[in-house]
Amino acid sequence: MITQQAQIKLNLPLVLKDFLESKASKFGMPLAGYIKHLILKDVADMEYPTFEASVRTIKAYKKALKNKDQAVTFNSTAELDKYLNNL
Repeated sequence: MITQQAQIKLNLPLVLKDFLESKASKFGMPLAGYIKHLILKDVADMEYPTFEASVRTIKAYKKALKNKDQAVTFNSTAELDKYLNNL
């Protein structure tokens, strides 16, 4: 599964940017990677929040598992289009 990511725009004083670039280059890292490393290091001892699924989500999950034997697979988008057109 691919982790969803977000982009963040960060405004820094030029002197700080230059300093961070110099630190990053010492480790052979791009600036963005170095900043990400600093953030991850800062939150390393924290637990990521986990959320309990809602009753609605659990119900939909159980229904999907129950109907798994009725699942349809397609090898191409053409097969999918044909199936959807025949509904």
